[in-house]
Amino acid sequence: MAILSKSVIPVIDMHELESASVSEKIVRACEEWGCFRIMNHGISKSLMSDMKGVVRCLLDVPLDVKMRNYNPDQPSKGYTPPNMASPFFDSLSLYDMASPGAVDHFCAQMDASPHQREIIYKYTCALNHLVQLLGSKFMEGLGLCGGRFKEGISQLKMNKYSYGPETVGLTGAVMHSDAGLFTILHDDENVNGLEAVDNATGELISVDPVPGTLVVNVGDAGKVWSNGRFCNVKHQVQCYKPTTRITIALFVLPPKDEKVEVLPELVDSEHPRLYVPFDFEHYRKLRISSNSPTGEALEFFRSKEESVK
Repeated sequence: MAILSKSVIPVIDMHELESASVSEKIVRACEEWGCFRIMNHGISKSLMSDMKGVVRCLLDVPLDVKMRNYNPDQPSKGYTPPNMASPFFDSLSLYDMASPGAVDHFCAQMDASPHQREIIYKYTCALNHLVQLLGSKFMEGLGLCGGRFKEGISQLKMNKYSYGPETVGLTGAVMHSDAGLFTILHDDENVNGLEAVDNATGELISVDPVPGTLVVNVGDAGKVWSNGRFCNVKHQVQCYKPTTRITIALFVLPPKDEKVEVLPELVDSEHPRLYVPFDFEHYRKLRISSNSPTGEALEFFRSKEESVK
C-alpha cells in the first residue's frame, strides 16, 4: 500500500458569519485542492444516518430486485452489479434526481417502504438545496455575484463495497477524476478508504471521514467551467479493512442539451479561453474510449487560440 501524506483537505464551515469568507475559502480550496469538506451544510446528522440505513437495506435486497434499476441502454445511469473490474462493488442509481417523478420511480423499482420513501424524499430535497447553495457560493467566490448557477442533472449513486479478508490492500475504485461539475460525497464515517492526490505535491492523502460532514470534489466539467482555475481532483478508493463500506455520492452534471463551456465572464485578454465548448455525453464516452479516467481527454478540447499563445 502506498505511503500517504499527512496533509488534510480543507474543512469549510458553511455557517460562518461572513458569507464572502465562505465563498472565498471554497474557491481557494477548488483552486488548490479540487476538494474540500463541509460542515454545517444543512443536512442533519439524524437524516444522514437514516439515509445511510435505507441505502444499506436497499443494497442488501436480492439481485433480481436491484436489477430493476439497471439501464441496459445507458449502464452508467442505472444499477452497477459486481463485475470483473470491481467484483466487490455494486451501486444503485437515481438519475436526474430533481426531475418530477424521479424519486417516485426509483422507490417503485426498489419496493421501498413508506418509511424509506419518506427518508429518501427528505434527503434528496436537502441535497437539492445544498447544490443550489454551493452553486451560488462558487459564483460569488469567482466574482460573479450577479450571475446564476445553472443547475444541471443530478445523479445520486448509492454504493456498497463488500470487503473481505482477501481484499485488504486492494483497490475498490481505481484512480480517477469525476466527469461532471462537482460531486457531493456522503462517506462512510466508520470505514475509511478514500484517497486523493495533493495537486501541489502529487502525493496521496487519506481523506479521513468526519461524522456529520460531506466531501465536495471538483470534476472535469468544473475545471472547464472555471476556465482552468479549479482542479479536477484525482482520487481512488482502497480497502483498509474487511468490512462493508457504504457511501452516497451526488454527481452534479452539466445541464442537459447545453454544451460544457467556460463561463464567458472568466475570459479576458489576460485569461484566454482554455477550452472550446463540447457535448458532455460525448466527452464521457471519449473518456472511456481513450482510456482517460483522470481527465486527460480534456486535452482534445483545448482551445487552439490558447495553445498558440
